[in-house]
Amino acid sequence: PNSVGDLSGKVGSMDNDFSSLHPLAKAVYYLGDMNCHTMAERSYELNGNQMPFCARDIGLFLGLALGMAVTLWLRPRFSWLIIILLALPIFVDGGAQILISYESTNLIRIITGILGGIATALFLGHLADVMLSIKK
Repeated sequence: PNSVGDLSGKVGSMDNDFSSLHPLAKAVYYLGDMNCHTMAERSYELNGNQMPFCARDIGLFLGLALGMAVTLWLRPRFSWLIIILLALPIFVDGGAQILISYESTNLIRIITGILGGIATALFLGHLADVMLSIKK
């Protein structure tokens, strides 16, 4: 508990030192450090430790898992409209934060991340189906 504090940094750079962490935790935190801004105010804490990925990324991971499960078990019919409707909130919320003086909440970030992850998984599932049908 309380071994990882503010991880704010830049995407694509090693901004933090995780040498004191367990090797598995160290690997996960280095992955987060390289691929996420990990801004403290946009991240959740667990057991007094800042998570290695921001709220939106955690939502994306959850959405990808959920979307892949739906794709594998329910085999939904592909629809561009569904993909666009699921992906739109993450683009609107993320884009608004970049373009205007709007600051989203972590709850909105995780929800838009989940929706965006589901959209991505449904698209990737469809792409895999298309590629497998071409090989037959």
